[in-house]
Amino acid sequence: MRYVELRRHTDNEGDRLTPQGVADAEAIGRDGLHHPYAAFVSTGAARATQMLQILRHAADQDDVPITVASGLRSSVEDRWREAAAAAGKGSDVEAMREVNPDLVEKESQVLGTALRQIVDGLPEGGRALVVGHSPTNEAAVLGLADVVVARLGKGEGVLLIEDRGGFRVESLD
Repeated sequence: MRYVELRRHTDNEGDRLTPQGVADAEAIGRDGLHHPYAAFVSTGAARATQMLQILRHAADQDDVPITVASGLRSSVEDRWREAAAAAGKGSDVEAMREVNPDLVEKESQVLGTALRQIVDGLPEGGRALVVGHSPTNEAAVLGLADVVVARLGKGEGVLLIEDRGGFRVESLD
């Protein structure tokens, strides 16, 4: 089995965590980690990398590099924002699929492939901690595991478990 903890970054202003976002990441580091981790993965956004630095330090694994998986960051973020606005405040990927099925289907496959590469790079029994964004985290899970997860709030996440080629998803919180 291999495991991926997929989290949304905490509160931010622009591409940096706010003081509250830093405090929330530190709280997750104290109470919400399941280390050791074989990999720490960011989308490349500064806010995601900043959160990973906090979590990696809390796990006492500063010697493990943070890897960037830019494939977990959508190249059509404006289309996602439009779909989310049309679907309504707090909408999940399923609601966005009703508004823009082409976007969700295509992007879920692209994002799911990027998530699969992370899983495939883990050793048997290995665990990765990945910090990304909403709704692209949820779309990646849909594309890989064919599971619709509820919209992730800031700092929230899911645990993706690969077992004999199949996937299941559990809440981290």
